[in-house]
Amino acid sequence: MSTSVSVDTPEQWRSLSRIPLLASLPEGTLRQLWHGSVPHTAPAGQQLRAVGDPATHLLLLLRGQVSATTTTGAGRVIRFGEWAAPCALDKVAVIDGAGHTATLTALTPCTVRSLPRDRFLGLVEDVAAVRAHVLRVLAGFARRQQQQLAATATLPAHARLSAWLLEQAAAGPGATARPGCRVPLPGSQQDLADLLGVTRVTVNRALARLRRDGLIEVEGRTLTVLAPELLQLRAQG
Repeated sequence: MSTSVSVDTPEQWRSLSRIPLLASLPEGTLRQLWHGSVPHTAPAGQQLRAVGDPATHLLLLLRGQVSATTTTGAGRVIRFGEWAAPCALDKVAVIDGAGHTATLTALTPCTVRSLPRDRFLGLVEDVAAVRAHVLRVLAGFARRQQQQLAATATLPAHARLSAWLLEQAAAGPGATARPGCRVPLPGSQQDLADLLGVTRVTVNRALARLRRDGLIEVEGRTLTVLAPELLQLRAQG
């Protein structure tokens, strides 16, 4: 990543308040965090961190979108997901100090600020709202890992694809997908295959099956949900 130089304005440091982790902090603290962090920019395709790298700083993503992946010993890429600004990346690694849990790559041009680990841990210890947010993130991470493990062990590819479509098509927490919801692919079909833990050929066949059965439409890199109730049945395997 390259370091950018600019004149700090209130609008800039207040942008930290849009990050859920920092949303409850007073302006004085946000200003301190802004001046205590290092700005960077990264073009699309640039690696921000590699899996196992020391997590000495918390990455605050202010603009852009980032993917998280890892590669197995057999050379297979596993895609954990994508994160869009504004958000804080890989908080788990910064907390336990055992190295980054995934390779973080810019999918679009990104603006990032790096906050030293001790400053972040100080927030966790001193600010109840930050501590509660981190606990929710860790609990959600553990739950998703358990669900993904169960899905990988038991569900066929079209069921995993159906579940992913429903999750992406939902408007927000607690919402449900509606007919006509449009879902962009996370890059290519290979990227989607990495995300679901299957091969590209398997994803292609699963998409063709759902389209043939009238559950989705496929137009380029955009999928349109036609029958969310039937997708829900497929997602249950």
